[in-house]
Amino acid sequence: MARSKSGDDPSARERILTAAEKLFAEAGFDATPTSRIAEAARVPKGLVHYYFRRKSDLLTALIKRLPDEHIETANVVVPGDVAASLRRLVAELDARLSDSRLLSHLLWREADTHKDVREALQARFQTIVHQVKAVIITAGAGTIAMADVDSAAGLLALAVSYRHSVARHPEDTPMMDREVDFIADALTLGAGTKA
Repeated sequence: MARSKSGDDPSARERILTAAEKLFAEAGFDATPTSRIAEAARVPKGLVHYYFRRKSDLLTALIKRLPDEHIETANVVVPGDVAASLRRLVAELDARLSDSRLLSHLLWREADTHKDVREALQARFQTIVHQVKAVIITAGAGTIAMADVDSAAGLLALAVSYRHSVARHPEDTPMMDREVDFIADALTLGAGTKA
């Protein structure tokens, strides 16, 4: 038996994901039936299950819609200026998130009850830690103690992750210039006393 053309319609799959994202963000994952997703996506309910066998598969697919957070270190580093380099990194991470504010908020909320979501967000957090670390090391040109770099990378990654968890409310998400300057000053002052 041949599949119908609508069963292989990539735009139907995309409409389902878009509807799921919106409805999960509004009412929560548990309170959103797949029939409501199908209705909002203008597809038969069976098509939702054709693409996503279980409702939780929708969350897994939504995780993949988050923007890639890998940023080339060379694109943000200002040699010798840790603060400027970190500000550029944070700005780039924020810019990539700007189109996914609702999705980011939804996934952070659902991480409490969905292990796959939690693991994906933890992996993204580690990516940010490694990127912050690479930027500090490159901008500091080997003048900063690794223990300090590890601590600073963890702190800044936590701050960025918090910003992304409340990204749906940009008015509650202040710029991080003061925090970045504090971290950069602590790193460079520490480097100066060790010389």
